[in-house]
Amino acid sequence: MAEILESAGTALLYGLTGFIVMAVGFIALDLVTPGKLVHVVWTERNRGAAVLLAGQTIAIGLVIEQSIRASESEQGLALGLFSTLLYGLAGVAVMTLVACVVGLLTPGRLGAALLDDNGDRPHPAAWVQAAMYIGTAFMVGAAVS
Repeated sequence: MAEILESAGTALLYGLTGFIVMAVGFIALDLVTPGKLVHVVWTERNRGAAVLLAGQTIAIGLVIEQSIRASESEQGLALGLFSTLLYGLAGVAVMTLVACVVGLLTPGRLGAALLDDNGDRPHPAAWVQAAMYIGTAFMVGAAVS
C-alpha cells in the first residue's frame, strides 16, 4: 500500500510539473498571437485559435511525456522533477521560436491569418501551425530521450 501511495504522489508531482509547463506554453502562445487567447478561444469561439491551442497542448504533452521518461529520477525525485521542468520549458521555447520564425517567413501577418475564421472553418494556416507544434514536439522529445 505504501508503494501505491508513493507512486501516486510521484505521479501527482510530475502532473503538476507538466501543468506548469503547459501554463507557460499557454502564456507563450498568448504572446505570439493577436488578442487575449482566453477571450479569443472561449468568448469569441475562434476555431483557428482553438486548433492552434489544441495542437500546442498535444505537443507540450508529448514533450512532457518524453521529458519524464528521460528525467534524472534515478538520482532522486527532486532532480527528476527539475529535469522534467527544464526539458519541458526547452520544448516550449523551441516551439515558440519555430512559430516566430515561421511567422517571419510567411506572407502577411501569420498571427492574424491563424485567427481568420472563414465562416465555420479555421484558416488552413492554423492546422499547419498546430502540426508544426506537434512535429517540433517529436523532435524535442527525441532529443531529450
